[in-house]
Amino acid sequence: MTKALENIRVLDLSRILAGPFCTQMLGDLGAEILKVEKPGTGDDTRSWGPPFIKDAEGNEISESAYYLSCNRNKKSIAIDIRSPQGQEILRKLIAKSDVVIENFKVGGLKKYGLSYNDLKEEHPHLIYCSISGFGQNGPLASEPGYDFLAQAMAGLMACTGEPGEQPMKVGVALSDIITGLNAAVGILAALNHRNETGKGQHIDLALTDCTLASLTNIAQYYLTSGNPAPRQGNAHSTIVPYQAFEAKDGHVILAVGNNDQFARFAKFVGKSEWAEDERFARNAGRVNNREVLTPMIKDVIAQETIAYWIEGLHGVDVPCGPVNTMDKVFEMEQIQAREMEIEMDHALAPKPVHLVGSPLKLSETPVSYNEAPPTCGQHTEQILEKLLDLSGEEITQLKEKGIVDAPSTGD
Repeated sequence: MTKALENIRVLDLSRILAGPFCTQMLGDLGAEILKVEKPGTGDDTRSWGPPFIKDAEGNEISESAYYLSCNRNKKSIAIDIRSPQGQEILRKLIAKSDVVIENFKVGGLKKYGLSYNDLKEEHPHLIYCSISGFGQNGPLASEPGYDFLAQAMAGLMACTGEPGEQPMKVGVALSDIITGLNAAVGILAALNHRNETGKGQHIDLALTDCTLASLTNIAQYYLTSGNPAPRQGNAHSTIVPYQAFEAKDGHVILAVGNNDQFARFAKFVGKSEWAEDERFARNAGRVNNREVLTPMIKDVIAQETIAYWIEGLHGVDVPCGPVNTMDKVFEMEQIQAREMEIEMDHALAPKPVHLVGSPLKLSETPVSYNEAPPTCGQHTEQILEKLLDLSGEEITQLKEKGIVDAPSTGD
């Protein structure tokens, strides 16, 4: 094998972010991803902009940056799943697939005969991953779920933001991303189980569950103490100093993880007595006395530039770093060395589009970038012809009936 998942085919019935993020990861690892979309409009995020791809004259067209962010290494087939013929096409594709992933409302695919219970007996090998807001059971199971709701209801917003101010959501749809990551882990675990037993299974993932699980120490803070962790803004609930400080020309992160690091920091700033003070010598004392220590550190940090602190503190092995905007992120030599910005030719763009690279670095089966994010229905004809052996005449008839869509840009 040259790709870790080169023998796996995934039928992707998901849209927006959690499911597409998961299937992009699987596609980067070599799985064949068949992205099923609604004819004409496709994934909702195609229109979530600006910004959009630009044509040769610089005009914004078609695909949004949001859509581009999580849909490479996929083939798009546009099928009207509301029609009996469209449902039959999907069943034939399912028979040739290893994994189905969907994020319809709970029970939403049952009316089409495409739920896990509808398919499991005929396809015992099938791994069927369902992503929803609240999971397949419980009093909220039938409610629609969104990332914003999950961040609010699972506790992430309550611990995010400045003390005494309103709770804040994270700047990216983190509940969706975390759920996509968990979906990928669950699918890989199920594939390994199937390799051993020959049996598929149903994977049930909820945005709220995944968000709560991701809170780890914050959630455990409550379970252990009986009290919610206080909102600390850019500070840490149980480590001090571990936050952003304002330097002369911007903000710098100080991340002191142990007592030795604090002692080296104190010595570097000419305050060795801090590390000898019983209030600050150990982390527990620093946490209990943060209201005393933090203002003193703020005064010291404000006296020098970001570059001064990074160079100096790195020299004494104290973790610190700048708070970068995205332009500075992609200018970093470290990010470039890690190949976290890639380019791919796109069917609608006159020049390659820039995308965020995969963080997965595998020595024997590295990720690959073979398909730019597809246009809606770009591969409809290819999939129907190669996988289902449909003739050109049969495909034309399906197109004329509006059951499938295959734009002129299709392969």
